[in-house]
Amino acid sequence: KPRGVDVDVQVERAYQRQTGVNENARKAAARKMSASGRVRYVKSVGLGFKTPKAAANGTYIDKKCPFTGNVSIRG
Repeated sequence: KPRGVDVDVQVERAYQRQTGVNENARKAAARKMSASGRVRYVKSVGLGFKTPKAAANGTYIDKKCPFTGNVSIRG
């Protein structure tokens, strides 16, 4: 069963999760699986910036990352 966060690596006390991901989605179509087999929220920010593969396939959780968080790039 895929998990959103690898619990073995986690050092924070609170459960780290992405705000745009519902880990309890029952439909397989509602889940967006990354190449690593985890549910992951990734967006294209536009303005000529390519989304890095580390953002799409990574396991890190960063609220201030423009590719995986809820932050916009202002030009």
